[in-house]
Order: sequence, then C-alpha cells, then structure tokens
Amino acid sequence: MVKIDKISGSKVRIEIEVSKELFDHGLEHSFNAIKGDVEIKGFRKGKVTRSIFEKHYGVESLYEEAINHCIQDTYVAAVTENNVEVVAQPKIDLDITTVEAGKGFKYVAEVAVKPVITLGEYKGLKFAKQNDKVSDDDVQAEIDKLLGQNAELVLKEEGKLANGDTAIFDFEGSVDGVPFDGGKAENYELLIGSGQFIPGFEPQMIGMELGEEKDLQVTFPEEYQAENLKGKDAVFKVKLHEMKVKELPELTDEFVAELEKEGISTVEELKADTFKRLTESLIQRNKNERIDFAVSEAAKNATFEIAEEMITEEKNRLVDNVTQQAKQYNLELKQYLEFSGINEEDFNANMMKDAEKSLSFNLVVEEISKVEEITATEEEITAKYEEIAAQYKMGIEQVKAAVNVEAVMQEINYRKTLDFLVESLIVE
Repeated sequence: MVKIDKISGSKVRIEIEVSKELFDHGLEHSFNAIKGDVEIKGFRKGKVTRSIFEKHYGVESLYEEAINHCIQDTYVAAVTENNVEVVAQPKIDLDITTVEAGKGFKYVAEVAVKPVITLGEYKGLKFAKQNDKVSDDDVQAEIDKLLGQNAELVLKEEGKLANGDTAIFDFEGSVDGVPFDGGKAENYELLIGSGQFIPGFEPQMIGMELGEEKDLQVTFPEEYQAENLKGKDAVFKVKLHEMKVKELPELTDEFVAELEKEGISTVEELKADTFKRLTESLIQRNKNERIDFAVSEAAKNATFEIAEEMITEEKNRLVDNVTQQAKQYNLELKQYLEFSGINEEDFNANMMKDAEKSLSFNLVVEEISKVEEITATEEEITAKYEEIAAQYKMGIEQVKAAVNVEAVMQEINYRKTLDFLVESLIVE
C-alpha cells in the first residue's frame, strides 16, 4: 500500500507498507548476503542454516540489511508507479520497534520533488530599445586599445608624474613610526592609476618630480588581508627615481601589416574588421540581455517553490565546476579562492544564489516549453548530432551512443523557448 500526501509545493510524504511476504524475502536476502562468512562450531564456513544462525545470533541481526533491501525496492517502485519526480535523496522515518519477523511494517519517506510551476505573464513583456549601432568612436576606441597594447615605455625626463605614467620609486611604510613586514621596496615599478596599491597611495604620487621625496598618508582597508594592518593609518616614505610614459605607435599600413592579422594589411581593412567584430559582439550582447530580461521577468511572474535540497544539490554541482577550474591551475579550491581574493563564506553564499537563479530559470523555461508545445523536430535533432560530431571529430553513431536523444531534445527545446520569449518581447 502506498499513500502520497503533499507537504508543500516542493515536498511530498510517501507512506509505504511492506508486506509480510516481502519482509520475509528481505530476511532471506539478508541471510544469503552474509552466510558465506558465518562460522559456527560444528558447521563448515558458509554452510550454516538460517535457523541455526538465528538461534545463535537472533533474527534481529538480519533486520538492518533486510529493511534496507525492502525500502529500496518499495520506494523506487512507489515513486516510479506514481510519477513522483524526486530531486534528492529521501528522509526515511521508521519506528524500528514495529518491525518483527513474520509481519509486515510501515515506513514514511519524505522527499523533495520537482516543483509545480504556475506561470504568470511571460509573453508580450515590454523591453527598452537597445543601442544596436557601432559608432566611429567605438571603432576608434578599440583601435586606441590596440595601439596602447603595442606602445613602448620611454623615459620621461622632465615634467611631473601624471596619471597613466609608470613610476620607478623606493618606498617604506610604517604604522605609528614602526616599519612593517612587506612595506619596503626599492626601484619598484608602478603604473599610476592601475589601482595596484591601497586606496589613496597612487593619487598622492601624481605631480611628483624626478628625485622628489614625499610622505604619503594612507589608511589600510578594513578587509585588508594582513590582520595587523586592517584599518590602520600608515605613512609611506617614497622617492621618485624615474618616470616612463607610453609612446603610441603611429597608425599606418606598415603598423597594421606588422600585426600579422590574417586578411588584414591596411588601416582601412583594420577599421572594417574592427567594425565587424564590434557589431557581432554588440548583437550577441543585446541578445543575451533580452534573454536574461525575458527569463528573469517570466520567473518573477511565476509561482513556485524550490526545495532547499534541490538548491543545495545544484550549488554543489556549481562548486564542483569551480573546483575543476582550480585543478587546471594545480590549485585546491581554497587556494584558488585566496588567489582570486574571494572569501570562502561569500563564495558559498554566491553559489547558493547562482544555484537558485539557475534552477528558477530552467524550471520556468521548461514549463513554458510544455505550455507552448515547443518541441524539437527530427531535422533539428539530426542537425544537432551532426554539429556535435563535427565539433569533436566523431562519427554520428559514436555521438548517438555517447549522447542520448532526450538530452539533445532538451537542449533544443530550451534554445527554441528562449528564442520564443525574445521574439515575443515588445520593444519600445
């Protein structure tokens, strides 16, 4: 007997009755699993009968394995036959005192399930018109970046240190007149305006002249990594030795040719290619913004409840992804976070938020796909398999063996639903 009660929008309570016959089978299963290792005087190892075993050890010694066996069978059958979409391991509640050989027993499984989505407004959402044109200024800015990347640092022999200059200087820091570890260096090279030093340091260097010495008054941030310096006022004595300034190359056909970009050898070709790349990037960025808006609004307007267990499972998946990224750099996750300047507590909190957002988006898009009857065609499925085969240089049959058709259909349905939502936006 199976009885299912809804606890909330994301959890159900399943009461399951295990028959006497099934529990008897479970006890037999339990005994067979261990009898090969049982040694009782007068019997060869593995040859003792169940009745003799129970006489020596009691039938209760078989209960744990027998109960687990029965629960596994009946729970799987219950959720399968009743189309319960579970999303996490169940919590089992069983009063062990009710279990007795020769009788059946009852237990309760509380399990997180895929939430029921009640959609709100998702079609015809109003969206502000985006900039869809790349200007000449945009192209020039991109080319200026390119020139800056190919600039040379040359000595600035007169004048004052300016923002964007590179300074070569000595410094020594102290707190209450006492120098601290790591606060001293000679001939240190720093791009002024880069923000490499603590707040207030670089701006105070602007205007210095060659050979000038100056005391800089700064305050270490409260979140500074060194505990002994957090929030402390400090003085840095600095002496400027050299100034360097970027000397940009001239934009000529010769310069462009030296870049060795395929199919580009003149200034006009560089500008045309830059315009094309910026346009493609803008189109994709605008599309991503429309998608994010459409799905976010659809999720906001929908009503549903995601079980904490489901969010935690998705969060763990995201953390695993970051862990794998860290391993590419031969780092443990903790080390990776430290190098990235991310607090572990903040990282986990952000992962939980990302997990909830990801699940919300996926669940809502999936529901819209069902309501709108958006499905993958045979042609689309075939094309997707061909795309994967080309990407990984595999045969079609190999791809089909590795990637099941349900996964392919799910991906296609998701993409088509996103396109549907974007196309339904009212741009004004």
